[in-house]
Amino acid sequence: MHPGVVYLRLKKKVRVSPGQKLRLGDIAQVLADESVMSIVRLEVYRSSLRDGNLVVIDVMDVIERIRRVHSDLDVRSVGPAQTIIETEVRRRVPSAVWVVMIWLLLFVGSGLALMNFHTDVSMKSVHQRIYYLVTGQHDARPLILQIPYSLGIGVGMILFFNHLFKRRFNDEPSPLELEMFLYQENLNQYVIDHEKSKKPPDSP
Repeated sequence: MHPGVVYLRLKKKVRVSPGQKLRLGDIAQVLADESVMSIVRLEVYRSSLRDGNLVVIDVMDVIERIRRVHSDLDVRSVGPAQTIIETEVRRRVPSAVWVVMIWLLLFVGSGLALMNFHTDVSMKSVHQRIYYLVTGQHDARPLILQIPYSLGIGVGMILFFNHLFKRRFNDEPSPLELEMFLYQENLNQYVIDHEKSKKPPDSP
């Protein structure tokens, strides 16, 4: 590798604490000759809540900062053109009362949603009809169908979301994890596009 060439790949997102110094090695992967690898210790930004908790740093600003110190280097960017700096703020731990109230609200709400769905599609009548077609007898409460069906809903949801408490059944992401990933990607792109909290990496 030519000693004057530096390859730079910015990380998509970096989480920092308020007041933390960010050096080049913290926000990017650097590939260069050993003689110039000292640039990874170059300070490019100091996090501050005055800038907001989300700050966008552009690769052009990073290259400019490097060339202020090492004007002879040929810096080449590969990968993302921006990196998002998220300043983490200490949050209060929710009380047990709020956790229980929210859990009960979700439990009751999801139960009502399931009951309303089964009422809309007349699931009870469907079970009675299936029982009659199979056995030739009428039964107002075909428990032999209703109990396995109810258990199957729970097992199906567990398999669908690929989680049982903290246990995973395989390495595939669950639909909820995919939705959260897409949401985070869209949020990051929104922050980058609007550059609401952008702050160029000034001199420390």
